[in-house]
Amino acid sequence: MNRRTALRTAGSLICATGLTGCLGGPTGESEQPTPVDLSGSEADDEGGMVIGHHGGPNGQIFYENNSPDGHENPAWFHTLAFGLFPYYFEHEQKGWEATAIYVTDYSRIEYTLSEEGNLTMPSPTAPDTFGDAEQMHYVMESQVTGGMGPALIPFSEPTEAESFVSNYEGEILQFDEITPELVTSYTRQ
Repeated sequence: MNRRTALRTAGSLICATGLTGCLGGPTGESEQPTPVDLSGSEADDEGGMVIGHHGGPNGQIFYENNSPDGHENPAWFHTLAFGLFPYYFEHEQKGWEATAIYVTDYSRIEYTLSEEGNLTMPSPTAPDTFGDAEQMHYVMESQVTGGMGPALIPFSEPTEAESFVSNYEGEILQFDEITPELVTSYTRQ
C-alpha cells in the first residue's frame, strides 16, 4: 500500500468515525452532502467551460436553500481562483449559505504535472478526489498553473503543500485567508 492510499484510508476511517456521532444523530440534523462526480460534459457554473478538460483543481459547492441556475446542487467549477471562489463570495453576499464546499485534494491522488507549455496540475473529477475546502492548505503564486492561469492548489496535508512550495515556489494560505480582494488581485496578474 503506498503512502497516499494509507493516508486516504486512515482519513476516511477517522472522518467516518467522527461523523457518525455528529451527523444525523438524535437532534435530527441532516447529513452533509458528499462530493459528486464531475466527469462528462458538466460546464463550469462561473465560466461555462467543461470540467476536467482543463488543468488544475476543480470544486463544488452545495447550498442550504438555493441551487445554481440550470441544475440542482452542487454548483461546480473547473478552476478555484476564477470560478469557485468568485462564485462563493458573490453568492455569500446574496445570503446563500454553503453547507459543503469541496475542492480537488492533491494529497489524495498521485499526480504528474503536464509539461505542455506551462506546468499544469491534472484535473481529476471523481468524487473521492475531493476534500473539504475549509480544511485545505492552498498554494498560490507557484510555477504551476491551472486551467486559466494563476491557480490555488489545495492539499489536505500541510507537509505536502510545503513540499510542493519547495519544488515549485509559492506561498501557502488557509481557506479563511482567501478573500475577494486577494482573488481579484491574483487573477488579474
